[in-house]
Amino acid sequence: MTLVTVLATIFGIASGFANLPQAIKIFKRKSAKDISIITYLIVFVGAIVWTLYGIEINDYPVLISNAFGIVTVGAVVVGWFFYGKS
Repeated sequence: MTLVTVLATIFGIASGFANLPQAIKIFKRKSAKDISIITYLIVFVGAIVWTLYGIEINDYPVLISNAFGIVTVGAVVVGWFFYGKS
């Protein structure tokens, strides 16, 4: 495993966690009225596609980092469905 592979995995996971503060804020305030659901849906679908691509090419940095993105962006999307209209 090269240094670039390790860095790509670390920063990919960190990027996936970048959406976590937004998800926490939504559930804490019980409001998601100020977020753009279109943006998060595009990012969510993109993370799914990249995860599938990582599986196809057997590339763990791509797979792992985007799997974290699916979880955190998915939490924002779920929060919007619960609290987006309030």
